[in-house]
Formats: sequence, C-alpha cells, structure tokens
Amino acid sequence: MSLSLNGRLGRFATMLLAMAAILVWVGGVAAAQEQPAPKWELFGGYSWIDPNANAHAPSSAFGFGPGPQFNPKLRSEPRGFGSALTYNFNRWLGLTGDFSAHWGGDKARLPLSDDENIFNLSLGPKLTYRTEHFSPFVEALAGWHKLVPDGLNSDSRFGFMGGGGIDVDVTKHFALRLIQADYMISNHHFVPTSVAPVTDLRGTRLQSGVVWKLGGGPPPPPAAVSCSIAPNEVMAGEPVKVTATAANFPKDHAVTYAWSSTGGKVSGTEATGTVDTTGLAAGSYTVTAKASDGKKANATCSSNFTVKEPPKNPPTVSCSANPATVKSGEPATVTCDCKSPDNRPVTLSDWTASGGKISGTGNTATLDTAGAAAGAINIGATCSDDRGLTAPGSASVNVEVPPPPAQASKLNEITFKKNNARVDNAAKAVLDQVADRLQQDPNAKAVIIGETDGSEKGKNLAAQRAVNAKAYLTSGENQKAIDPSRIQVVTGGTGGMRDEIWVVPEGATFNEPNTKPVDESKVKPQAGHAAHAAPKKKGAKKAAAPAAQ
Repeated sequence: MSLSLNGRLGRFATMLLAMAAILVWVGGVAAAQEQPAPKWELFGGYSWIDPNANAHAPSSAFGFGPGPQFNPKLRSEPRGFGSALTYNFNRWLGLTGDFSAHWGGDKARLPLSDDENIFNLSLGPKLTYRTEHFSPFVEALAGWHKLVPDGLNSDSRFGFMGGGGIDVDVTKHFALRLIQADYMISNHHFVPTSVAPVTDLRGTRLQSGVVWKLGGGPPPPPAAVSCSIAPNEVMAGEPVKVTATAANFPKDHAVTYAWSSTGGKVSGTEATGTVDTTGLAAGSYTVTAKASDGKKANATCSSNFTVKEPPKNPPTVSCSANPATVKSGEPATVTCDCKSPDNRPVTLSDWTASGGKISGTGNTATLDTAGAAAGAINIGATCSDDRGLTAPGSASVNVEVPPPPAQASKLNEITFKKNNARVDNAAKAVLDQVADRLQQDPNAKAVIIGETDGSEKGKNLAAQRAVNAKAYLTSGENQKAIDPSRIQVVTGGTGGMRDEIWVVPEGATFNEPNTKPVDESKVKPQAGHAAHAAPKKKGAKKAAAPAAQ
C-alpha cells in the first residue's frame, strides 16, 4: 500500500512539473505580446466529465451483505455546469478559482447503477497568450474534489487538474470560450484499503461557455506615423527628401507607404521618398505619406517644404497720429508713408485699430474714439508692392477718459444716550473734525442722518438729533460756524442711537435709500444748540433743556 501511494504521489509530482514547464514556456512567449488584459475574467457555461474510474467497494458497502466486491465503471456525466473567476496580474499571468458540478447519481442502494456526482473547487495559476482575436490559455489547479457514486457515501479528497482552452474575443468585455479541456486526478477511499482498493479518478472534463471581462488597462495605442523633411527650404529645382517613421503597427505586419504632394513630383514606395521641385513657383507645399499594413492599421502624416524666390526687398512704411493724445470721442488722423526700396508700385490697405473705429483710403485714415476706453489704441496698416511683398505699419493714439463723477460718502458718526438728543463733548469733538473737513473743501456739503434705536421713545428723536448736530456745526460754539446752507438734515430709521455724517463733494448727490428730509420749521434745536443763540438778560433764569419727545 505504501508503494502504491508513493507511486501515485510520484506520478502526481511529475504531472505538476510538466504543467509548470508548459506554463513557464507559454509565459515567456506571452510576455512579449502587446494585447491588454482585463483585471477580472468570469467564466460560466456547460461542463461534461468522464471520470475514467471504477468504484471499488465490497458488496456489504452497497447493503448486500457479505459477498464479492463490486467495482462498476463510472460512466460519463453530460449534466453539469462550470464556472471560473480569474484575477489577472498582467496581460499573461492570472490566478484562477474554478468550480464545477456534475450530477447523475441518486445514491440509491438498489438497484446498483454506474451513475455518480462529481464536484470540484480548485485554485491555481493561468497563463494566457493574447492576440487580436483569440486568447488560448493553460492552467494548473489544485483543490477539493468530491466523488459520490450511486450506492456509496461521498468521499472528498485533495486533487489536481490541469489543461487549457481557447477564447474568442467578441468585444472588449465579452468573449466566447470555444472549448476548455482539463485532466483531473484524485484518489478516493470509500472503505479501508485493506477491504477494497482505492478508486483512482483519472478523468477528462470538457467545458464551453461565455466569458465576461471587467477592468483592465487601456487598449493599445493606435497606429501612427510621423514625417520629416530635409531641407525644408529649397530653390526651385533642388530635391527634397522626405522620411516616414511608423509606430504601433503589429510587429509581424509589413508596412507599405504611399506618397503624395501638393506640388512637384514625389517618388518612392518605401519609408523614404524624394520630391522633384523643378518648375515649382515660390510658395509652401505639403508632402503626405500614408502607412498601411494592408489590414486595419492605417495612419497618415504630412510635412511642409518651401520653395524660395530670389532675394527681394520688401517695402517700408512709417505711420504717425495727429494728435497723438485725445479725449474720448475726439477724432485723430493717422498718416502712413509707404515706399519700396526697389521702386516698385506700392499700395496701403487693411487699416485696423485695437479700439474705436478706423476708416480711410490711401495713406490717410481717421480714428473715431467715441466710446473707447482709456489707454492706447494701436492702429495698423499694410504696405504692399506689386510682387505681393508686404510690410506692416503702426501708430498709437492715447485716449484720455474723464474721471468718474464724485460720490457722497460717510465721513463719521456721533452717538447719543438712550432717549436723549443732546450733543455731548465726545460728539462735539467729532463734529469739530467734520467742520475742519468742510472748511478744507468749501464747495463740499454735509448731510446729517439722525437715527434711533428701536427701543427708544420720542416721535422726533431722530430728527432732533440731526438738528442739534447741525446747530452745533453752524453756531459760534465750535469757532468755525459752518454756513447752514451747506448742511442738510434727514432721518434714517432705527439704525441706532446715533447721527451719521456724510460728505457730498461738488458735483455729487446724496441719494441714500430710506432717508427722509427733516422739516426744520417744525423741529428746532434744543437749548444750548441754537445756531445763533441770543445773549441772556441779567437775572434771567436758566432754562431747562426740553426732553426729546
């Protein structure tokens, strides 16, 4: 029994070595391929198996009592399915998990039949040789094998499976597995070996189905060709050499070249061609090469060369603007002097301007600057001779735009105590600064916006605060006595217990929203804030300041 087991292990090891050698050889070949591989491949389909084995067991194992051994030959099972999931490390090497199930036995004790159930769950490397349409592969797997002959209990053992197949690629994500054939090896014991020999399964499995391909890298780059030309400038009659360099064509495909040119005669069917420029007029010409492998790979490229004229002197031109600086809306006249060093007839045309509108004929044009932004406007014109030689001319006009109109702005603010409109010393210090500002700009005016807090009482409290502040600014108390006509008082709602003081420069207007003029005929300054308070008489009692209502 030991020798039999050693023999089986030896044969098993030999098969493993043989499969490993095949995998190494195929891997070396496949490594040179350029076809991309998906990250995952999922196979599912039909599976057929021939176990090529006899089930060895005594009659007692089948429930017949003592008697001779039964060793019926297990028949092939046409009922089955197979599946496999492969993770590809690169375009040729992957790791495959394989599961297949075949059924035919019903474990009936009587009558005895030669049906059986066979299951497989294995794992191992897979090598694939990827071409444009076909992907043959080989694999070597090892794992769990389960055999259940009719009339016997199941037996699970470690087994080996190796083989290969071929896939036909239909799309990037879908392929058909035409055929997959695997040789299966496993040894099963249904009774001790002292009672009956081992059941040696040496079967063949055939499968066919579909493969879904997921993930993977981008497809190979498309065929391409690049062109170079030397020299790229010649005189008429000098030859031009053109060269095409192909890339990304299949390595085993022959590439042919077809040449064409927009001028001259080009010859050559290989990667190098020659252009005969005899009789060509001066100008630029294009040479095109088309590379093809006669199948699906095609690419084109082009390169230019120039046929030069004999040396010629282009015309010269100088331009000036009068005036060179204008205000927006004012016109300027531009004059250009166009000459030919070769005394050829010349014309001036194609007037252009980076701003405004330019119009003119001959050597003079007029620039209309209406609506133009401030800054320089560049004017250009083209001087041409009768041979087509040109020279650009340019001049510049600087446009000045008046500054924007002055605007009213907040200058400062003073604060009050709750339910009080009296201008205290801190407020007077701020108002003194306002007076200084108005004295520095005698044409400016001021607007005082009186405001209240929502929690305060008093119907005219906001207006009273504005009027009191104006009274201080226009009185002699601050030793500046601003003209009252320069100060406007308004109310501004419940923005806080304060007055806002705005300065309005000459030419500006005050149009802050949510403000309302104060009727100064109804709201008078409180005592101590009169614009021109009269001196008190002797003996007059000091009047108490009225509280804001």
